[in-house]
Amino acid sequence: MEIFCDKPGVQFFTGNFLDSTDAGKGGTAYKQHNGFCLETQNFPDSIHQPDWPSMALSPGDKYRHAMVIRFSTKG
Repeated sequence: MEIFCDKPGVQFFTGNFLDSTDAGKGGTAYKQHNGFCLETQNFPDSIHQPDWPSMALSPGDKYRHAMVIRFSTKG
């Protein structure tokens, strides 16, 4: 898996809190460690770091974010 984006950071979330009480597709129980999420974004604390890229938007600014995820079967 490859991820290409125009933002400098990525947030990694896991399913550590899952306890099988929530059901997913087909009634499958979501168990601990059954999934993860990668969210591309600006650095989470960049608003407080003057040397990092700015994440501030002013009124009227447009926000755009491009991300491509590519899966391959390279062995």
